[in-house]
Amino acid sequence: MTPLDPLGADIQAFRNAMLEFYGEFGRDLPWRRSGDPYRVLVSEMMLQQTRVDTVIPYFERWMERFPNAESLAEAGTEEVLRIWQGLGYYSRARNLHRAVREVQARYGGRIPEDPDELRTLSGVGPYTAGAVSSIAFGIPAPAVDGNVRRVLARLMDDPAPSPSRLRRWAATLVDPNRPGEFNQALMELGSTICTPRAPGCDTCPVAEYCLARNRGTQQARPEARSRSRVRRATEAVVALLDGVVAGDGDGAGDGDGAEDGAGERERVLMRRRPDDGLLGGLWELPGVTVEEAESPQAAAVRLSGELGGTADGSVEGGPTLLRALEPFDHAFSHLRVRYHPFVFRVERAAPAEAVHPEFRGVGETLRWVAPTELERLPLPAAQARILSFLGLRDGSTAS
Repeated sequence: MTPLDPLGADIQAFRNAMLEFYGEFGRDLPWRRSGDPYRVLVSEMMLQQTRVDTVIPYFERWMERFPNAESLAEAGTEEVLRIWQGLGYYSRARNLHRAVREVQARYGGRIPEDPDELRTLSGVGPYTAGAVSSIAFGIPAPAVDGNVRRVLARLMDDPAPSPSRLRRWAATLVDPNRPGEFNQALMELGSTICTPRAPGCDTCPVAEYCLARNRGTQQARPEARSRSRVRRATEAVVALLDGVVAGDGDGAGDGDGAEDGAGERERVLMRRRPDDGLLGGLWELPGVTVEEAESPQAAAVRLSGELGGTADGSVEGGPTLLRALEPFDHAFSHLRVRYHPFVFRVERAAPAEAVHPEFRGVGETLRWVAPTELERLPLPAAQARILSFLGLRDGSTAS
């Protein structure tokens, strides 16, 4: 049979082969067990830039706490971020929260089925709109994610297909009677067989239609996208403790936690990040970027002095450096940060709103937090790791 022409007569045979493949080999994933539009929307938002195996436990935990759109819409942002914690790309959680509230306000709580209406919701782009529309409502809309892009690029032997061309191909190929299953079949094919480095052409259900396989170019399709250079930064992090100090031993991040006898009065100063930007809305230990001419310890001492002074600005009762923890690296999608944590003790803590001139009057931007409260705060993985070093938080929850 000739390779597939997206406008030719072989389209239905191609669709049938894909649907048969999906019926036999499609994975049993928790969001596929129901056509509930809310569950589909949650799964698609979680799957953006994240592997299926990683998403499964987060999806199940999310659905236990927010089983429907109404329960999510009524939740506070801090709780939403805490339940999402560990999945990364936190803007997705904030967008999902906003999108569901928009559904409540504009559509009476019913997620719209039209792809164009779906695209008006926060965080919903062409792929997510097409996926939700086709899977939850049976609308024959295209849905092109990274896996589908790779499948189509190989089928058509196109080294760098444009987004508009990909959508045009996908719109032509989608099965009008079973669009949700067809779109998921393409995603499944790209995830399990038509993989980036070692495509399983011998087991591919549509190999006969693939131009790249016919020409021997499948390993080179699509061409690798140029990656933007990852920035590097160094940050001094201050764990400022008030009261009885946990873990005054000299272990540096050995995971043993606090020594026996840590007191109930102990608190740590935490800072809430601005809602916009990287890790927006999450809580962290205060930190400062280390400049080239400054050592991490000098930067930490400087910041601790700003944070740990008394309310009247005097130095008496200011912070004492206890020790430095082992530095470690943490990678974000576009940034690699080397964290240098330092532990300080302050004898007489100023009110949180007074400990740093920049934050006076901001309210909860800074807060003294007891260990028992830390479990309720949404924390970035790197911050949870530092707190677990200090024995202030269970390290098993930091992912």
